[in-house]
Order: sequence, then structure tokens, then C-alpha cells
Amino acid sequence: MKVMPMRAATPTGNRGSIAIIGLLFFVFGFVTWLNGSLIPVLRIICQLSTSQALLVTFVFYAAYTVMALPAAAILRRIGYRTGMALGMAIMALGALLHIPAAYLAAFPFFLLALFVIGSGLTILQTASNPYIVLLGPAESAARRISIMGIINKSAGVLAPLAFAALIPNVGNGDPAPQGRINAAMAHSLANGLVRPYLGMAALLLLLAALLRAAPLPEIDVDGTKEEVEPSSIWRFPHLVLGAITLFFYMGLEVMAGDTIGLFGQSLGMVDFVSLTSYTMGFMVLGYAIGALVVPRLLSQRKALALSGFAGLASIAGISMTLPESHALSEIVLGWTGLSAIPDPVFCVALMGLSNALVWPTVWPLALDGLGKLSSTGSALLVMAISGGAVIPQIFGWIAADMHDMQAAYLLGAPCYGIVLLYAIFGSRMRSWSVDLESLPPVFAKLQK
Repeated sequence: MKVMPMRAATPTGNRGSIAIIGLLFFVFGFVTWLNGSLIPVLRIICQLSTSQALLVTFVFYAAYTVMALPAAAILRRIGYRTGMALGMAIMALGALLHIPAAYLAAFPFFLLALFVIGSGLTILQTASNPYIVLLGPAESAARRISIMGIINKSAGVLAPLAFAALIPNVGNGDPAPQGRINAAMAHSLANGLVRPYLGMAALLLLLAALLRAAPLPEIDVDGTKEEVEPSSIWRFPHLVLGAITLFFYMGLEVMAGDTIGLFGQSLGMVDFVSLTSYTMGFMVLGYAIGALVVPRLLSQRKALALSGFAGLASIAGISMTLPESHALSEIVLGWTGLSAIPDPVFCVALMGLSNALVWPTVWPLALDGLGKLSSTGSALLVMAISGGAVIPQIFGWIAADMHDMQAAYLLGAPCYGIVLLYAIFGSRMRSWSVDLESLPPVFAKLQK
């Protein structure tokens, strides 16, 4: 097996590798953001409460915590290309498990299927993110990840629309049918999941075979003269704090994408299944902006700081606007012909714009200078994706206790505060010893 140093790839090889990785980002974007549409559907089929329905996100993203370090070990043993093909095959198995889950209308079986898909995605994420970070100069890594994000979130726009088109009896009736839907309707809705997930499994297996045969070189992402023990990973505060930041960020991303359908459903919206597309559309816009301005006009740190401020503004908009008003979406989206949505729901979608540049800026900032520890550091960052399991579950508990989903979004304020702190301070730390007198110059350096 030929192993090439990451920096040794030719420009032509880089373009081919980027195209293949782009395909992977599309696939796991499509699969991941189906959850935003699946959650309200399973709430109907299995007669679930809001907090129970959000176990979908908990189990799906918990797989990243359980499987991240094993995924890194797998990739070191069998290589990136074979490992990514294996990840695709595992995802296909998870898609197939949705079929008996649908026939049985068994929520635990759905959760098992989602955990298996999440496990396959963990291998893909652990391989593809450091690959794209190191496939070129460090200062333009955010631009490359932004391009991948456009691909990933474009899939997120399409997934809810495809789901709504393929699943019968969704989005055309009672938006909150718990307790009123009859067994025949629930059975029809459950059976409607079979063909889409069967098709997804077939496609994933085909892609796994194509990926295994693709001209993607094996790359030693840890290639360096520096010899470091794996335990040294904890000596890098910018990495550890980056993982903590990604933990809270992933909670924000999942809140914005996977709870918006439940929020719209709670407000009586009929077309709640397709609402995730609004969030993903704004994320695509944010990634496009990032690809254009980072690092030409904005440094990675400054883009991250602006994301934190914009996120706090979105949370303020969610809490302060009225569900009866549709003014914001009419002003911003009226020219597109899209249906107007309530202002608080629109502000949830705007979180997608705020979130877009967090992932592509934190990764290069956190992996900076890790050398031979790059794959272990990447595994730690992938483990942080478990924030998508924990934070939305807390959101569900708050919404249930307060009987007010709109107020529950205030949970996002401290999460965006952590993103902001990492941009201003945490990403610069190279030692756990903190000199408080250095804090003001850090703010000044943000302009550089």
C-alpha cells in the first residue's frame, strides 16, 4: 500500500482528492440531516414526547463519542481509503436496519439503526476532516472546509425536501397528531420509510465499492520528524479547548437543524418536515461567504468571533419575536417565492448562517502544530460531535419543563459565548499557564 505525505500531493492530485472527499461530505450531509425530518415523523409513528423524540439526536451523535478513538485506530491499521469504504458499508447496514424498525414501528430498533449509521459516519468524519485540513496551506484550511461545507449543507437542503416527497402523508395534514392519529395512518407512514432507506442502503454500498477502487492515495496525516507520545495530546490547550468549543457548537448546529421541525410542529405549521431546509440553506450561504472572504478579508479567528456574535443575535431574535408575525421571512425571502414562516422559526433558521464558519475555523485552529498527534487530535475533535447528542437533549428537557420551546432556545446563548471565548482567547493558548495581563492585547490581535 503506497503511503504519501500529505504535502507531497500534486495540484492535479489535490483536485482529484478534493472531489472524492467532496462526495463524502455530500453523502454524510444527506444522511445526517435526514434526522431533522425523521424526528417529527417518528414522533407521530411511535407516539413520542418532545424529549423522547430527541433521543434520535442523542443516540446518533453519541456514536461519535463511542466510536471516535476506535475509528482512529481502524484508520491507522487499514488506511484511509479502505477505512472510508468500511464506513460507507457500516452506514448501509444502518440504513437496512430501518426497514425492520419501520415494519415493527419499534422506536428502540430505530435508535439502534441510527447508532449504526452514526458509527459509520464517525469513520468517515475522522478520515475526511484532517485530510481536507492538511491538503494545502494551513491559513487557507477554513476556505477548503467551507467548500466542503457548501457541499455538505447543500445535501442538507435536499434531504428534507426528498424525504417529504418520498414519505406519504407527511406535511399535508394535522401538524400535531399525537393521540389523534389512527393505527392505519401510523402504519402507512411507517411503511413509507422502507423504500427510501432501502434505496439509501443500495446507494451507500455502491459508493463504498467505488470509493475502494478510486484513485485516492493513502496519506500519512501524521507524517513528521517530531516524535511525541499519544498522552501528550493533553498538553495542547488550544486543541482541548477547541474540542470543548466543538462540543457546544455541535449542540447549536443540531438545535438549529433538528429541532426546527419540532418547533414548527408545536406552532401548528403544516409543512414542518421541510423546515430543516431553511437552516441548511442559510448554512450554505454562510459557507459560501466563508469560501470567499477567509482568509483574504477575514482571519480564521475573526470569522469565528463574528460567528459567535451573530449566533447571540439569532438567540435574541428567537426569544424576542412573536410567533404570529411572519415579517422577517417575508422581508428576507419574499422575493424567492418560499412560504413565509413565523419569525421565531426564521431566527432558528438564521442560526445556520451563524454556525456555518464555526466548524471550518475551529478545526485548523485546534490542529495547528500537532505534528504526529494530528490523527489523535482529530479523533478528540470528532468525539466532540457528541455535543449534538447532549445539548439538544437538555433543550428537550427544558422545553418539556417550561412547556415553551421558544424559551428553551435561550440555552444557545452560553454555547455561543463559549465559541466567542475560543475565538478571542482559547485558540491562542499554547500553555495551560494563563497570564491575565496578556488578555487585552489578545483582543487587539483579533484585527490581524
